[in-house]
Amino acid sequence: ADIKEVTIKKETTGEWFVSFGLETDDTDLPEKPDVDSLNTSNSIGIDLGILNYIHTSNGKTVDWLDLEDDYERLSREQRKLSRKEHGSNNYEKQRVEVAKVKRSIRRKVLDYQHKITTWLVKEYDAVFVEDLHVQSMLQGEGNAHNKQNAAWRQFITLLEYKGDLYGTHVVQVEARGTTKECASCGVETVKPIWVREHSCPSCGFECDRDANASLNVLQRGFSEVGLGWPESTPVETALPTDTHSVSAKRVVETGSLGA
Repeated sequence: ADIKEVTIKKETTGEWFVSFGLETDDTDLPEKPDVDSLNTSNSIGIDLGILNYIHTSNGKTVDWLDLEDDYERLSREQRKLSRKEHGSNNYEKQRVEVAKVKRSIRRKVLDYQHKITTWLVKEYDAVFVEDLHVQSMLQGEGNAHNKQNAAWRQFITLLEYKGDLYGTHVVQVEARGTTKECASCGVETVKPIWVREHSCPSCGFECDRDANASLNVLQRGFSEVGLGWPESTPVETALPTDTHSVSAKRVVETGSLGA
């Protein structure tokens, strides 16, 4: 690899960092599987959730990273800062403390995203994900911290570059209607955000709201790469019989979403 650029940056904590931009040869990257080989076993659709961090089409839900203690500490440090005289030495010292807490939160979120995305691209030949306008997705009281932590663009960016590194197809699909549309028959049903179950009035298909969305993402992903839904795999049989919840603690400690 050749060094193309060097960036020197001073953080709000007062620390200096150097980053290097490298140019690599694409021929060194692994070849991605043939599109015709993709199926419901080696491909996955991901719904970027609200109650859960993600919900996958094979029945896994990943919890939100618990940062409650971190945000409580941030609030304490910010209150201390508000009591300092602006421009004083004590103010500057406390401003640095606030910056350090914010940096710690950012790093924890990034580490969490790295572990989830690395596991996904190593485990599957294709990962399909929604292209979301996050501001319109996250609504309601209690989601203020989630809005800050989600950083979906960062999550998707990590997925995309790791897809190249590990030889995995990473494809964004249209997110509009994934929740409303029935994954089995395609009929749309309006559901308020607090309704957590999908129950189709047309065909009777029932499942978790986010599971239905993740199946729609999977189907749209297949269409995006030029494949149709496998005729031998009805949506009803592709849906797992139960949901496996993966704790944030497990992801942090093991870097895995597996059993």
